[in-house]
Amino acid sequence: MPVAKGAALDPERTRADILTKATGLFYERGLDGIGVAELCQAVGASKETLYRHFGSKEGLVRAVLERRSDRVTAWLRAAAEAAGDDPFEQLDAVFDALGGWHAEPGFRGCAILNAAAQHHEDPPRAVAARHLDRRLELLTGIAARAGVADPAETGRQLLMLVAGATTVADHHGDRTAAASAKRAAHVLLRAG
Repeated sequence: MPVAKGAALDPERTRADILTKATGLFYERGLDGIGVAELCQAVGASKETLYRHFGSKEGLVRAVLERRSDRVTAWLRAAAEAAGDDPFEQLDAVFDALGGWHAEPGFRGCAILNAAAQHHEDPPRAVAARHLDRRLELLTGIAARAGVADPAETGRQLLMLVAGATTVADHHGDRTAAASAKRAAHVLLRAG
C-alpha cells in the first residue's frame, strides 16, 4: 500500500486492510480465481508486504478463513444469546440469521466450506473442521438446553440442517431453505 513519504507505517492496519480486501476477493472469485500478482494489485500491497505479513498466499488464505470463521461464529452465538433462554427461540434465531444472510445480494454460500471443497487439504480443510466444530458446539448446547436424550447426536443433526440449508440456498438458489431447515430442526428438538 502506498505510504506518503515521511508517513509512519502501521503494520497492524496494513495487515487488517489486506485481510479485509482479500476476504471479498476470495469469496467472490474462489481461492484459485486470483493469482498472487493480481491479488497484490487488488489489495494494494507488494508481494514483499503480503509475504511479510502472511508468509505465503496459503498463509493469507488461512488468516482470511480463520477471521471469517471467528466473525460467523460470534454472529450466530450473538443471535442465539439475544433470543433469550428458550432453546426453540435460540434455534429460530440461528436459522433466521442464516435466512437473512442467504437473501443478501452476492450470497455465495459459506466461504469456509467453499474453500475446503475447492482445496480438500490444509489450511482450508483444517479451518473448515474447526468452523464446523464451533457450530456443532453451539447447536449441541441448544439441544442440551431443550432436554433431548442425546444432545450430541441431535447437535450433529442440527449441524447438517444448518450446512444443508446454506448449500441449498447457494447451489439451488432456494432462499427459503433456512425456513424449511428451521421447521425440521423443531421436529428434531421435539422428538428428542
